[in-house]
Amino acid sequence: MGDGAMAMNERGAVDAPGGTRPGRAATQFKPGNPGKPHGARHRTTRAVLKLMEDEHETLTRRTIEGALAGEWPAMRLCLDRLAPRPKDGPLAFELPPMASAQDVERASAALVAAMADGEVTPLEAARVMTVLVGHATILDSSELERRILQLEGKKKEEGLSPENQRLLEAGPRYPEY
Repeated sequence: MGDGAMAMNERGAVDAPGGTRPGRAATQFKPGNPGKPHGARHRTTRAVLKLMEDEHETLTRRTIEGALAGEWPAMRLCLDRLAPRPKDGPLAFELPPMASAQDVERASAALVAAMADGEVTPLEAARVMTVLVGHATILDSSELERRILQLEGKKKEEGLSPENQRLLEAGPRYPEY
């Protein structure tokens, strides 16, 4: 290929001379340069902020006056700043103590009943159900660990067959991928 000729890279994209795609600077977004710094503002945003620099007090005063005069948009703006909508909070729903899978099952049934009665919203119920599922998983893992340790203790007391002893000494075998 001669100088200035376009070439295809391994993905099938056309590269300009020097290995960059057409229209892009060779120095843009090299390793270690993620682009704009975190929190950098767009030039339009910076320009608007510069124009409003001296007018903050006036704009705030007029918005408050509009809210006091009954203008809905101004009222909404003021109220959203004074008392923002809660994003998340404690739930007014009591869960029974949970020490076993059956306890988690009872708690789940109580949660579904509370949702059906309107005590909790479906979104709140879904969030709590996620916690219940996680707790049930932890309980299952603890129970399995307890049972495995119990079985291993029995095997040590009884003694192992020569074949099982050899397998135990060889250690776990993992498939090779």
